[in-house]
Amino acid sequence: MRAFCRAVALIALLGATAACGPRPIGDLGRAQPGMLHDDILPAIGKTRAELAGEPASQFNLTDQEREMRDRVWRFLVAPHSNDWFYDFSVELQRTRLSGPRDRKFKPDRYYRWLRQTDFASSRVRYSAVADHVGADLDTMPTTFRSICAVIEVDRQRGIASREILGIGEGTREIALARKAENDMQIDWFVRAVAYRYDSYGSALDHLLVETPHEEAIKVDGLLSELGIYVERAKRGDFCSGGIGPVYKDNGALPSRMLMPEPGEGAYRK
Repeated sequence: MRAFCRAVALIALLGATAACGPRPIGDLGRAQPGMLHDDILPAIGKTRAELAGEPASQFNLTDQEREMRDRVWRFLVAPHSNDWFYDFSVELQRTRLSGPRDRKFKPDRYYRWLRQTDFASSRVRYSAVADHVGADLDTMPTTFRSICAVIEVDRQRGIASREILGIGEGTREIALARKAENDMQIDWFVRAVAYRYDSYGSALDHLLVETPHEEAIKVDGLLSELGIYVERAKRGDFCSGGIGPVYKDNGALPSRMLMPEPGEGAYRK
């Protein structure tokens, strides 16, 4: 019977993979609701995850978990460009039709998109990078707060599952599976923002050689701010409300505009 179920799931998975394209984009860059991407594909993906022995909780999502997923999703895609964020792979991973794929993403794709796009001038490319980094910075605080809220939900759920009598081990296991799912979502967000930071930084480095302009200074400053959030995310520091580790005198990460003297370890402008 289990072999039969596995075969049926495999057939459904193959059909779902064939039908799976990038998640449709609605207003303001948000995900556009739809039965295929919100219900059908995730249901098939959950079956695949269960058969693969991955955590798959049957609990309904809390409001906090739903909000976190909505906010995190904005960092998993890049609708403003032509698939530099591997849209197809991201949707397969989001719906759990596949395991994690993003660890293989290469940060040179963003610069390739910039270089191949016909901007009005070479300076506008810097403005595009500044706009994209700025948009990430604008939504980073609320995303951190939504992740912190889910961390608290998991803490409360863990206490309740241990202390409430009569709920059974099955319910406790489902609670643990939901925490594992939330942790995977948070870990994916951490990798995504690090990938974005590396992609923007790689693009700036190449633009400084290809078309050097003073607009690079603004991009560099924004990247320094984004780097602070990336460091916080890597530490799992979503709830402190701090600005991250202190670097040099002003709390910012070292500038990408500072170049080492030949043969020296110190940096200079």
